[in-house]
Amino acid sequence: MEPVAVTNGMVAAAEAVDRNALVQDYIRHHVLYHVADGNPSVWNLPFIRVPALDVFRYDGVMLATGLMLLVALFAFLYRRDREVPHGWSNLLELFVLFVRDQIVRPYFPGDDARRVAPVFCAFFFLILTLNLLGLCPLFSAATSNVSVTSGLALATGTFMIVGALWKKGPVGLLKCFVPSGAPWPLLIILTPVEIISFCSRVFALAIRLFANVLAGHILIFALLSMVVLFGWVAFPVVFLAVGIYFFEIFMSLLQAYIFSLLSAIFISQMAYEGH
Repeated sequence: MEPVAVTNGMVAAAEAVDRNALVQDYIRHHVLYHVADGNPSVWNLPFIRVPALDVFRYDGVMLATGLMLLVALFAFLYRRDREVPHGWSNLLELFVLFVRDQIVRPYFPGDDARRVAPVFCAFFFLILTLNLLGLCPLFSAATSNVSVTSGLALATGTFMIVGALWKKGPVGLLKCFVPSGAPWPLLIILTPVEIISFCSRVFALAIRLFANVLAGHILIFALLSMVVLFGWVAFPVVFLAVGIYFFEIFMSLLQAYIFSLLSAIFISQMAYEGH
């Protein structure tokens, strides 16, 4: 009987290894490769696949979808004939006022806050929409793609340079990277430091958003995979995964706020503060 027991043990171990490898491959493809070689790597709906819906696995399509949803939402809720907003319009105005009063006005004075508020509303609502869409089984999480978050961060970097050029002029922009009044030998050190500092802020924006969204999806799938690996004995973990899912809804809002807030801080530092 010993050889049979050993054989059964080896088979069970091999099956466990196979399940573990399949789970790792599934999670890796879901969170990193939304579309690999032109083919979606996961089902687009739970337990079924509708080929016509595979297009929503492309992050470019998700960006366009998010933008169209935002335009449709604002067009539907906006009413010129209403002096006092009602219902969903009131909720939307609450978020707009939050962005204006808590993100923009503390860092941009007077009329400048009014001028740049639409930029940060666009950042906030676009990132929030993409984060929430990523939690729906049909769609991919565009903000878990580092290319998407890098594009958003580069937009912030562009506004940093344009803001400094607008408020300080070409000489002021140059002084942001080449501090005036410093001895020329120190400029050899200070200038690269300032350039690296600028690049690191843009890099941090991209990686922070990408990593937080990616980590949330990995955590949810890792918890659900325990049922696959250990069977129904691990089913209570599903309730924990559901709890994490609802926490990710809060994190979607938090990450949109953090990205917009840090963008406001970085742009105002370049535009108003001396170097």
